[in-house]
Amino acid sequence: MNHALESLGLIAGDRSLPLELARLARAAGVKRIVAVAAEGETDPALAALVDEIIWLKVGQISKMISAFTDRGIKQCVMAGQIAPKNLFNLRPDLRAMGILLRLKEKNAHTVFGAIADELKKDGVELIEATPWLKPLMPSGDFQLGSKISAAQKSDVEFGFKIAKEISRLEIGQIAIVKDGVILAVEGFEGTDRCLARGGELAGKDGGAVAVKVAKLDHDMRFDIPCIGVRRGRARARIRTDAFAGTGNLRAVCEEE
Repeated sequence: MNHALESLGLIAGDRSLPLELARLARAAGVKRIVAVAAEGETDPALAALVDEIIWLKVGQISKMISAFTDRGIKQCVMAGQIAPKNLFNLRPDLRAMGILLRLKEKNAHTVFGAIADELKKDGVELIEATPWLKPLMPSGDFQLGSKISAAQKSDVEFGFKIAKEISRLEIGQIAIVKDGVILAVEGFEGTDRCLARGGELAGKDGGAVAVKVAKLDHDMRFDIPCIGVRRGRARARIRTDAFAGTGNLRAVCEEE
């Protein structure tokens, strides 16, 4: 893949990942970056890192696609997340309404996969952002936090088993375990709240481990697992002692 594209579209969510992506893509030689940003979600600082930014509300699919096609954008990437609560506070246009009505199951892969299909209909290809994000990606198995004890290694192995299963079922990607007890698994609330819930259940002495995985055939075009500074601070505050990831988890470390 040619990293030094003439033009690149960026569908930007919240936190720092869209900003990091813009900086790294520019450093790799991308000449022109056009971003579509979500009102109330995307950091306004992104405007200084791209050539043009178009603000829209979550659910305005037609406006998003037109922002790219009107400017001759043929390839785009997604970076950053949309807060889960906003999936129930949509202002869908007719195109978005059509997507939602067609989907029997609504999760990240079905919803964003359908959006990718809509982009493709209008000649815009959704591609992975990971080629530009490699400087932020740990390699192989990795661990954050305190050194894992012998007892916690058993919890990590158990956590991997549980996390892989909930990931397969499209529930979430994280399991939090202490002394062989499953304290929490990630659901619709997202990573941060799952860590808070599991850490609280771990008690004042802590000792829990959080394990994150990627599901089989994980689509990195629109679901980039991220581990950020905020989560590291939350982990310390809520007494979850370690955060582990598998070799098949292509995660990005971002500042938040």
